[in-house]
Amino acid sequence: MFSKNKKTSKIDVEQHELLEHAHVRIREKKRLYNHFIVFLVGSVFLVLINKILKYGEAYDWFIWAITFWAFLFVIHAVNVLLAKKFMGLDWERRQREKLVEKQKQKIAEIQKEIETEFPLSNINQKKDQWEN
Repeated sequence: MFSKNKKTSKIDVEQHELLEHAHVRIREKKRLYNHFIVFLVGSVFLVLINKILKYGEAYDWFIWAITFWAFLFVIHAVNVLLAKKFMGLDWERRQREKLVEKQKQKIAEIQKEIETEFPLSNINQKKDQWEN
């Protein structure tokens, strides 16, 4: 337990990133399936309230409630199952690379401006003057 020879597994950064992404995807799909189950049970419950308990019996309001809930479920399903494929890890990686490249370009532009406004040779000459 307290030995010096601890065995540590070395997982490189890319494998760790893939594992984290897989964990997030599993959690998202699990939430989607839970949402579907709650939708089914809730829909039955709404029908029972309207038809069996005769709450708002004159109007079948449960149809609108279930339709709205189904619309929300479809949005959730599209977000989890379709949008993540188009905007998944590869998309995130490309966006990150684009932003890093833009930052590098801006840094290079700023360095050029600094070098033209304050040439290094002038700074060294002034430094040599101060030392003498």
